[in-house]
Amino acid sequence: MAATGLSVTVTHSNEKHDLHVTPQQGGSEPIVQDLAQVVEEAIGVPLPFQKLIFKGKSLKEMEKPLSALGIQNGCRVMLIGKKNSPEEEIELKKLKDLEKSVEKIADQLKELNEELTGIQQILPEHFKDSRLKRKGLVKKVQAFLAECDIVEQNICQETELLRSTNLALAE
Repeated sequence: MAATGLSVTVTHSNEKHDLHVTPQQGGSEPIVQDLAQVVEEAIGVPLPFQKLIFKGKSLKEMEKPLSALGIQNGCRVMLIGKKNSPEEEIELKKLKDLEKSVEKIADQLKELNEELTGIQQILPEHFKDSRLKRKGLVKKVQAFLAECDIVEQNICQETELLRSTNLALAE
């Protein structure tokens, strides 16, 4: 079955947005999660702060197909939620860019670890200089990972601060 999309009108405040929702991750039809992501991209209300309502019912089950909820082409869905301030959007973009960098570094570390493991398995006992060099590389990687842990802790603290600020503003 070919993946199909759905056109819906999302109302937010006094604005109407005609959006096209397509299934993600190989699904055959769009689910609530797909709609929420399109809403976040098009309208700017972050997913955790969205409340989507169709025919008076809140769309909470993110994995449920839209068709199972009676949503079809041309339907109207109401959105309740607050957009981030422009300043916060700038910070969120920085965090997303940082997240991409971290993922890239994580992939590189995985490749490096596999390479080091391969070297370790083929080094004979009498290659002392090679073993010392490998040990030095392992120590550098461990120091780098310790720095990554510090960066992760800082990101978590900032994210929690942003989340608590957003929750306070939403209330």
